[in-house]
Amino acid sequence: MSETKRQLSLGAMMFFPTGEHISSWRHPKSNAAGSLNFDHYKEIVQTAERGKFDMFFYADELYVWDRFESGIAQANSIRPEPFTLLSALAAATKHIGLAATISTTYNEPYHIARKLASLDHLSGGRAAWNIVTSQTDEEARNFSQEKHLQHETRYERAREFVDATQGLWDSWEDDALTLDKESGVFADKDKLHNVDFKGKFFNIRGPLNVSRPPQGYPVLIQAGASEAGKEVAAATAEVVFAPKGTLEEGQALYNDLKGRLAKYGRKPEELKILPFFMPVIASTEEEAKALLAEVEELTPERLGLDLLSHYLGRDISGFPLDEPLPFTPELEGFNQSKSGLKRIITILEAEPQLTIRQLYKRINNRAIAGTPEQIADELEQWFTNGAADGFIIGFPHLPAGIDDFVNLVVPELQRRGLFRTEYPEGTLRDTLGFKRPQNSFASAPVG
Repeated sequence: MSETKRQLSLGAMMFFPTGEHISSWRHPKSNAAGSLNFDHYKEIVQTAERGKFDMFFYADELYVWDRFESGIAQANSIRPEPFTLLSALAAATKHIGLAATISTTYNEPYHIARKLASLDHLSGGRAAWNIVTSQTDEEARNFSQEKHLQHETRYERAREFVDATQGLWDSWEDDALTLDKESGVFADKDKLHNVDFKGKFFNIRGPLNVSRPPQGYPVLIQAGASEAGKEVAAATAEVVFAPKGTLEEGQALYNDLKGRLAKYGRKPEELKILPFFMPVIASTEEEAKALLAEVEELTPERLGLDLLSHYLGRDISGFPLDEPLPFTPELEGFNQSKSGLKRIITILEAEPQLTIRQLYKRINNRAIAGTPEQIADELEQWFTNGAADGFIIGFPHLPAGIDDFVNLVVPELQRRGLFRTEYPEGTLRDTLGFKRPQNSFASAPVG
């Protein structure tokens, strides 16, 4: 294999503590009692590190999904706070990146800049931030608001939030700490800067009381596929988690996002696009399909319908299940996840005859089934045909699902020369092939 051959990046995703699937806690191989057990998380992340994954990505939300009774009775809303969890995992791992979802709508830049800088220092430069704007009124009501901010306003705030946070990370120049015991000088006062950030949403003096992170900035991730989300990604993100669709849809999104970078003075290699895949793996295709059917049967009908209602922003429980939706979903004015609704609209445009029952099963079960070779074929096709720089891998159940991927698919990807066999030295930025950002104060002209 040529040393310059392009290789893919892999992120191991955890949405629910027992897997990506909403009913993963019911799977015979899942650790249903592991939601608040550190050993459960440690086992999963150490397995991902054994598989040489670039990062572990912990998705988070700031509410209990109690909009529907099934959200409490049949789904798991219990999850640990991400900074506490990732800090503990930093001590149990050496190389893998540690990423978490953090909302720009229900936090302040100083808090997040400090927490992420601390995690980056304590992990040796392995922190990453999945920038989200949150999406539900349930979250708003946990933060003294009745309604969620409007979609465009959330993303405008997010852009400003990231700018302010990066300014705070630059408060201390890289060589500001002298630590000269002889002279008694701890830091060079001329290399400490107030941010004096003034914007529409934030007015922040600074400086930060944590020195500049080892990576300069923790790696910035974004997952929104709406128009506003894609602009935030083009301006600020270094990794984009993309939805799984057809290869053609993947290529279109890939070209769209890469094509937006130039107006922000960025190059295509400065952004990695990682589509979502959830594989169900077995030694034969027939066995894999049987395992997938087992996963799909885990979700009770009531929960599946309520989840579809959630995505649509409208209760559909009163409509006949064996008939199509009696209305056409529209993105205009929708104030939850527009990318989630867009996925439903795309499905219905291709298959308008789908019944409500078929639709809820389609959107709730996004796994692909196959042998290790077939899964590797699919990933390779996307990677080599301009649709991906790597993948964010979800698992139908945990911890067994990640064991299967690491034991069966990773060796096949390595055999093909598509994936690393060892980590590079350094930080998560080194693993991803990104440059360390320059300090905005240090690079500014004097005066």
